[in-house]
Amino acid sequence: MDKKVVLITGASRGIGASTALKFAKEGYNVAINYKSHDKEAHKVEEETKKYGSDTLLLKADISNEEEIQTMVDQIVDYYGHIDVLVNNAGIAIDTLPEDKIKDNFIKTLDVNLIAPFLLSRACAKKMPQGSSIIMVSSTNAVDTYYPYSLDYDASKAGLLSLTHNLAQLYAPGIRVNAVLPGWVMTDMNKELDEDYIQEECDKILLNRFASPDEIANVIYFLTTTDASYINNSLIRVDGGKKC
Repeated sequence: MDKKVVLITGASRGIGASTALKFAKEGYNVAINYKSHDKEAHKVEEETKKYGSDTLLLKADISNEEEIQTMVDQIVDYYGHIDVLVNNAGIAIDTLPEDKIKDNFIKTLDVNLIAPFLLSRACAKKMPQGSSIIMVSSTNAVDTYYPYSLDYDASKAGLLSLTHNLAQLYAPGIRVNAVLPGWVMTDMNKELDEDYIQEECDKILLNRFASPDEIANVIYFLTTTDASYINNSLIRVDGGKKC
């Protein structure tokens, strides 16, 4: 039987890279999408292959609809199908609200919201019954707001609405769920001021940031038969928010 195939966007670093390794460990062939971090992407590719994954490395700008379609066509031509789509790629352009310009919003929405719609639509046409789409949103979408990243917050909130609509559209053959991480100790967040990190940890019941692997484990679980009755759901992975 052919191995299952997962496409993960923004998979060169952080949550995306950990998700690629998790699926490879679980026996998937992995299509790794990235835009600019060539060295990191090739490292993830090497790691997934250690687990026997027939990995496909795909450099594509998902804010470009033509590049999305070309990428999906490449995956289907190579593997024949797509079983899981993880819409993980995201950007944040943090600035003072008074300094934000229209282009900030457009760029953020293109990557964080419009691309997941276009990718989901393109992949759904090639997905067999029992497939899954996972949206990687954020607790910023519901109750962890930062005015500096209000365009990011808005895009991640829109992703929840997209999750609900696509779950309705693709049921019962494709399940669509969203994961809402809180703070995650990615390479970028490791560079935050230590006092600021501690202030944020003090707001979390588990008193720490998540590791990328902990988010990847939840993403993978939602695609398994153990989660076969979970659909149209928003799953917080934030260590518990203090009241």
